Amino acid sequence: MTLRSIILFVLAALTEIGGAWLIWQGVREHRGWIWMGAGVVSLGIYGFLATLQPDANFGRILAAYGGVFVAGSLLWGMAVDGFRPDRWDVAGALVCLVGVAMIMYAPRAAA
Repeated sequence: MTLRSIILFVLAALTEIGGAWLIWQGVREHRGWIWMGAGVVSLGIYGFLATLQPDANFGRILAAYGGVFVAGSLLWGMAVDGFRPDRWDVAGALVCLVGVAMIMYAPRAAA
Protein backbone atom coordinates (compact mmCIF):
# COMPACT_ATOMS: atom_id res chain seq x y z
CA MET A 1 0.00 0.00 0.00
CA THR A 2 2.88 2.40 0.76
CA LEU A 3 4.49 1.78 -2.64
CA ARG A 4 1.17 2.50 -4.38
CA SER A 5 0.82 5.72 -2.40
CA ILE A 6 4.36 6.85 -3.31
CA ILE A 7 3.76 6.09 -7.00
CA LEU A 8 0.54 8.11 -6.88
CA PHE A 9 2.37 11.03 -5.25
CA VAL A 10 5.02 10.96 -7.99
CA LEU A 11 2.38 10.85 -10.74
CA ALA A 12 0.43 13.65 -9.04
CA ALA A 13 3.59 15.75 -8.83
CA LEU A 14 4.33 15.24 -12.52
CA THR A 15 0.81 16.21 -13.56
CA GLU A 16 0.42 19.20 -11.23
CA ILE A 17 3.88 20.65 -11.66
CA GLY A 18 3.83 19.83 -15.37
CA GLY A 19 0.42 21.43 -15.76
CA ALA A 20 1.49 24.58 -13.97
CA TRP A 21 4.67 24.68 -16.08
CA LEU A 22 2.66 24.34 -19.29
CA ILE A 23 0.43 27.25 -18.27
CA TRP A 24 3.53 29.25 -17.33
CA GLN A 25 4.97 28.54 -20.77
CA GLY A 26 1.73 29.50 -22.48
CA VAL A 27 1.44 32.81 -20.64
CA ARG A 28 4.93 33.93 -19.65
CA GLU A 29 6.77 32.53 -22.66
CA HIS A 30 3.96 33.39 -25.11
CA ARG A 31 3.57 29.84 -26.41
CA GLY A 32 -0.19 30.16 -26.68
CA TRP A 33 -3.50 28.58 -25.83
CA ILE A 34 -2.57 25.02 -26.75
CA TRP A 35 0.11 24.99 -24.05
CA MET A 36 -2.29 26.52 -21.55
CA GLY A 37 -5.04 24.06 -22.47
CA ALA A 38 -2.66 21.13 -22.05
CA GLY A 39 -1.76 22.56 -18.64
CA VAL A 40 -5.40 22.73 -17.59
CA VAL A 41 -5.93 19.10 -18.66
CA SER A 42 -2.82 18.04 -16.75
CA LEU A 43 -4.03 19.85 -13.62
CA GLY A 44 -7.38 18.06 -13.94
CA ILE A 45 -5.58 14.72 -14.07
CA TYR A 46 -3.70 15.70 -10.92
CA GLY A 47 -6.99 16.30 -9.12
CA PHE A 48 -8.19 12.87 -10.14
CA LEU A 49 -4.95 11.14 -9.07
CA ALA A 50 -5.27 12.54 -5.56
CA THR A 51 -8.56 10.65 -5.15
CA LEU A 52 -6.77 7.33 -5.77
CA GLN A 53 -4.65 7.54 -2.62
CA PRO A 54 -5.41 4.68 -0.21
CA ASP A 55 -5.94 7.06 2.73
CA ALA A 56 -9.47 8.47 2.74
CA ASN A 57 -8.66 11.78 4.46
CA PHE A 58 -8.62 14.67 1.98
CA GLY A 59 -6.80 17.02 4.36
CA ARG A 60 -4.06 14.50 5.07
CA ILE A 61 -3.52 13.72 1.39
CA LEU A 62 -3.32 17.37 0.35
CA ALA A 63 -1.12 18.32 3.31
CA ALA A 64 1.32 15.53 2.52
CA TYR A 65 1.22 16.32 -1.17
CA GLY A 66 2.36 19.86 -0.33
CA GLY A 67 5.71 18.43 0.74
CA VAL A 68 5.94 16.30 -2.39
CA PHE A 69 5.16 19.43 -4.44
CA VAL A 70 8.03 21.37 -2.82
CA ALA A 71 10.61 18.68 -3.56
CA GLY A 72 9.15 17.88 -6.98
CA SER A 73 9.16 21.53 -8.02
CA LEU A 74 12.87 21.81 -7.31
CA LEU A 75 13.54 18.60 -9.26
CA TRP A 76 11.39 19.83 -12.16
CA GLY A 77 13.28 23.11 -12.22
CA MET A 78 16.57 21.23 -12.35
CA ALA A 79 15.46 18.84 -15.09
CA VAL A 80 13.53 21.26 -17.30
CA ASP A 81 14.74 24.79 -16.63
CA GLY A 82 18.36 24.34 -15.58
CA PHE A 83 17.69 25.53 -12.01
CA ARG A 84 20.41 24.70 -9.49
CA PRO A 85 19.13 24.52 -5.91
CA ASP A 86 21.38 25.69 -3.12
CA ARG A 87 21.89 23.82 0.13
CA TRP A 88 18.91 25.58 1.74
CA ASP A 89 16.62 24.53 -1.07
CA VAL A 90 17.77 20.93 -0.66
CA ALA A 91 17.51 21.05 3.13
CA GLY A 92 14.02 22.54 2.95
CA ALA A 93 12.90 19.89 0.47
CA LEU A 94 14.25 17.13 2.72
CA VAL A 95 12.40 18.59 5.71
CA CYS A 96 9.22 18.60 3.63
CA LEU A 97 9.71 14.96 2.62
CA VAL A 98 10.22 13.96 6.26
CA GLY A 99 6.93 15.72 6.96
CA VAL A 100 5.27 13.75 4.15
CA ALA A 101 6.52 10.49 5.66
CA MET A 102 5.26 11.47 9.10
CA ILE A 103 1.84 12.56 7.83
CA MET A 104 1.23 9.61 5.53
CA TYR A 105 3.10 6.63 6.89
CA ALA A 106 3.42 7.02 10.66
CA PRO A 107 1.79 4.16 12.58
CA ARG A 108 -1.65 5.12 13.84
CA ALA A 109 -4.02 3.45 16.22
CA ALA A 110 -6.96 1.82 14.45
CA ALA A 111 -10.11 3.91 14.76
